[in-house]
Amino acid sequence: MIKDDIEALGIVAPKAVYRNLPPARLVEMALARGDGTLSESGALCVTTGKYTGRSPEDRFVVDLPEIHDEIDWGKVNVPISPEKYKALYKRITAYLQGRDIFVFDGFAGADERYHLKVRVINELASENLFIHQLLIRPCEGDLEGFVPGFTIIAAPGFKCSPEIDGVHSEAAILLNLVERTVIIAGSQYAGEIKKSVFSVMNYLLPKQNVFSMHCSANIGADGDSALFFGLSGTGKTTLSADPLRKLIGDDEHGWSEEGIFNIEGGCYAKCINLSRENEPQIWDAIRFGALVENVVMDPETRRFDFADGSLTENTRAGYPVDFIPNCVIPGVGGHPKTVIFLTADAFGVIPPISKLNADQAMYHFVSGYTSKLAGTERGIVEPQTTFSTCFGAPFLPLHPSVYANMLGERIEKHKTNVYLVNTGWAGGKYGVGSRMKIKYTRAMVTAALNGELEKAEFVLDPYFNVLVPKTCPNVPDEFLDQRALWQDKAEYEATARDLAGRFVKNFKKYANMPQNIIDAGPKDS
Repeated sequence: MIKDDIEALGIVAPKAVYRNLPPARLVEMALARGDGTLSESGALCVTTGKYTGRSPEDRFVVDLPEIHDEIDWGKVNVPISPEKYKALYKRITAYLQGRDIFVFDGFAGADERYHLKVRVINELASENLFIHQLLIRPCEGDLEGFVPGFTIIAAPGFKCSPEIDGVHSEAAILLNLVERTVIIAGSQYAGEIKKSVFSVMNYLLPKQNVFSMHCSANIGADGDSALFFGLSGTGKTTLSADPLRKLIGDDEHGWSEEGIFNIEGGCYAKCINLSRENEPQIWDAIRFGALVENVVMDPETRRFDFADGSLTENTRAGYPVDFIPNCVIPGVGGHPKTVIFLTADAFGVIPPISKLNADQAMYHFVSGYTSKLAGTERGIVEPQTTFSTCFGAPFLPLHPSVYANMLGERIEKHKTNVYLVNTGWAGGKYGVGSRMKIKYTRAMVTAALNGELEKAEFVLDPYFNVLVPKTCPNVPDEFLDQRALWQDKAEYEATARDLAGRFVKNFKKYANMPQNIIDAGPKDS
């Protein structure tokens, strides 16, 4: 039956079709095929070649009449013609003919009311292991009569021809939202599969009045859930993996009328400079069944060197969420009591933590300021400041206002507290200052979640127009004041004024934004 389904997709006469193999079998087959190497911890280690991060310049959306007026076309959602898509699809399926095919059938969306049945087809056992661990795995009986709502075909061994295929390089990621298919060619970076699922859910969920979010989530002993928004490398996975709270998920969630739910069934953690002391839960999750990408490993001892970024700074580990001991299964929770926006500020001037009112929350959500960290995208070799609308612009098919309005409505309705946390630099800009101490960031987040921070006295930051606490439990008072951490105060003020000006300039592109939200932003004079 499954072979017939594969052939119906145009992959004729596959050598063999392996459906929903358990992780042990996939690891065995990956090792036998030379896909990867077994590490001392038992995790499967792979290298992904030239593509060690997402390749946003190679992502396209098929431009069809049924969706043309819905999509926010531009630099992120680049159109490609149906004719080019069909031609490339035929070339990829022809390439897969006669090969071993690995299939994972599972789900996106832990709340069964918003389940999406997803079929992922891989040519590599290692990538099939990854998506098996990253999506929600089916229970016994779930696969009977399984009809996918979306199908993803990943063929990293197929290299595109820009001249023939109408794409930009040998890699291409094409989303067809009408035929409900995604094709991924030329890149072995597994994050492309994961983020394609997320892009699809960002299109489908708002149509069901569900706010789709690029955030992690956890829940306290009293049932108080919290969301952590932020781009790759800002600390979503690290900060949500809290021994004192239960993890719902580390990256992608939906917020419905009933509460929040994890879109995924696994985690995809950055590993650069990983240590057992700072991130014990992630450290212990890198074991048999996990897939580790581009981490340098000693060929004799098979021990990882997490400090070695010679392959990429964007080293990664994918593992099931239940590798975290205090996770929530299924990944659902109530309406969040607290929302935290995470930014990795390379200028070193955003306050370590600040409280936002409703207008400020809308301003910073729409702005989505952070620094792109090395390796998260091709060509990024050192942090670069960026504004990514809704903390997830690369994955949003619809206009940003759709997502922003849904957040604003939910914050107001559920009286949610919102904080902005800087996980970037302190005491100077990148290259001069140092990265925020994680123990202090954890202490500030804890105080925000348990309500202790609400008791503090706040002062208004003159540049960023946010309320900064003067005290926080387990954090030195001087650490809360960025200006105090800089040796050169004049340089601090010039740098803060410069970044505030960038906020103001960026926000001008949002036409017809209410004046109260504009006024809630930073001041450049």
